Amino acid sequence: MNAPTHNAWLEAVADEAELAAEQKAKAIKIERETHKLEKRLCRQVGQAISEFNMIEEGDRVMVCMSGGKDSYGMLDILLKMKARAPVDFELIAVNLDQKQPGFPAEILPAYLANVGIPFHIETQDTYSIVKDKIPEGKTMCSLCSRLRRGILYKVARELKCNKLALGHHRDDMLQTFFLNMFFGGKLKGMPPKLLSDNGEFMVIRPLAHVAEADLARWAEHRQFPIIPCTLCGSQENLQRKQIGNMIRDWQKKFPGRIENMFAALQNVVPSHLMDTELHDFKNLKITGMPTEDGDKAFDEESFEAPNVMASLQGVQVVQL
Repeated sequence: MNAPTHNAWLEAVADEAELAAEQKAKAIKIERETHKLEKRLCRQVGQAISEFNMIEEGDRVMVCMSGGKDSYGMLDILLKMKARAPVDFELIAVNLDQKQPGFPAEILPAYLANVGIPFHIETQDTYSIVKDKIPEGKTMCSLCSRLRRGILYKVARELKCNKLALGHHRDDMLQTFFLNMFFGGKLKGMPPKLLSDNGEFMVIRPLAHVAEADLARWAEHRQFPIIPCTLCGSQENLQRKQIGNMIRDWQKKFPGRIENMFAALQNVVPSHLMDTELHDFKNLKITGMPTEDGDKAFDEESFEAPNVMASLQGVQVVQL
């Protein structure tokens, strides 16, 4: 058998060097894109906090942790924001262990202890209550949500927190809007900030401007110990899942549609809807003066959306 030629050895070494260079270039690219992602997440959370005055001096914020990518991402970014915030506030992480079968109760305490944030684990067997009250095959989310809300209010009171931070993101807010429109017959969304239903706490959603895809990428990068929701996540054909699939399908066919729809939630024209509580149609009078909100029924329709894609220029999605 002939020994390898000198050229063959050189080619093998060259191939190894080329592969190493490609891997290094890929690693640098991923690191650069991940850094851009982190900056974008911090900027968007900071924008929401500032725009809606979510967090103020002396606040004690209860960060509601489910064990999913969204709440992990919210806590992670809030901790980064706290380190550089112009006001002093406290964060305390809270998880409600609802005693779902197979729930890994040790994961969140271990993670939170390692992060070094104060935390509280509240154990309440809401799973048994939901299974007892809801017939087999029916959606459990509504009752589960009501039980969870009441318990979290109680915990917030005990921990002397005045604000509750929830991990709902931009896509959740859009889905809620369409759920209310399609199934509830109302134009109602998921606001970034509102009073609790008992008027005792302020509920905030710091991820209001954040895309779910970015949170998924960040969770993969940070390797959060994700806990799947076996209580409601295993139920197929939920209305929210259907709406989510619809929105994602739109985005694939028409890139930028999600951004335009979200911009619409911040650009409401009550005079061009039909709610008499928001606009006084009955007492509308002829003024003889031009107005921007006047009727353009005889004009050709022109739909000019805000330039929402401008903020996405230079953003490149890479597989981590």
